[in-house]
Amino acid sequence: QVRLQESGGGSVQAGGSLRLSCAASGDTRCNYDYDMNWYRQTPGHEREFVSSIDRRGVATYADSVKGRFTISRDNAKNTVYLQLNNLETEDTAMYYCAKDSVLGPSTYWGQGTQVTVSS
Repeated sequence: QVRLQESGGGSVQAGGSLRLSCAASGDTRCNYDYDMNWYRQTPGHEREFVSSIDRRGVATYADSVKGRFTISRDNAKNTVYLQLNNLETEDTAMYYCAKDSVLGPSTYWGQGTQVTVSS
């Protein structure tokens, strides 16, 4: 079993920055083999993809965050990061990290960390 714990959320003004972290614990054997992902969700809306990073460090981003968000991972620390720059009010959401596994995409999920951006 893998547990994911997000941190780093908070309240910032538009144009500000935050750095989210997602630490994996539990059975992290071969953790680096699998993609790590970030999603976000606002009340009444479906969860949407934000970014992912594979074991080689190749990143993918949603069009809405390209050029503003940067995903990275530290396999030695079993941690994935999401740097959020030039935040917009539309980025306000609960941010979740998810980990792929042999069982399939985004098998494991964290509890989420809230990001609130005010104008």
